[in-house]
Amino acid sequence: MRWQDKAIILGARPFGESSLIVEVMSESHGRHLGVVKGGKSRRASAVLQAGNHVTVEWWARLDEHLGSFRVEVINYSAAQLMQSSSALYALELAAVHLRLLPERDPHKRLFDITKLLISHVETPLILAELLVRLELYLLEELGFGLDLSRCAVTGKTDNLIYVSPKSARAVSREPGEPWKDKLMVLPQFLLSNASRPQDLDSVISGFKLTGYFLDQYVWKPRAITPPSVRDGFVRELRKFYGTQV
Repeated sequence: MRWQDKAIILGARPFGESSLIVEVMSESHGRHLGVVKGGKSRRASAVLQAGNHVTVEWWARLDEHLGSFRVEVINYSAAQLMQSSSALYALELAAVHLRLLPERDPHKRLFDITKLLISHVETPLILAELLVRLELYLLEELGFGLDLSRCAVTGKTDNLIYVSPKSARAVSREPGEPWKDKLMVLPQFLLSNASRPQDLDSVISGFKLTGYFLDQYVWKPRAITPPSVRDGFVRELRKFYGTQV
């Protein structure tokens, strides 16, 4: 068995005296592990840093085997990530989320947004937006997608400003008004992939929205503690914009 693909390095751990087991998110083969022989060497370690964009070649005698990787760098993205604490939090959080997916299942949309995320490390608001969208996509890939396309009550597509915590569906302004204290805020940038968040409050509302449904549908059912790195990223975001933690 053998294949080649583009990938993002998610992490690595020691394997024997000189090798590493490297974890990647690949474009067509999903989250995948493989052994890199000699991966502990100084030359190899620069290539195998989390966040680098690489080409990987994987091979094994049988498909179910761990197999081996040959890795060639496309972009040393890790060097730029290391200059920003918020970017490091963002990459670690993305990796934590991707590990919720079954290994070797392809999820190209999640690969694409992870790749996009590491190319926007210098713009915290865009970085935060991409993480919120990654969490929305993750919920959908796990079978718990939110329906933000039309009002759950009227079926209309305008004035969508709330989300029902029970149905995970959007609710428009008028029918939602009597229940607004029990509904969640729907950030307007989530209504279109072409929209951008206008301020910090909108992305914080996005994190509250995705965090609620991740907790209800993913973390609690799996007995998983919500990742502390997620709170760390939000704290760094608030610090950057000079708001109270």
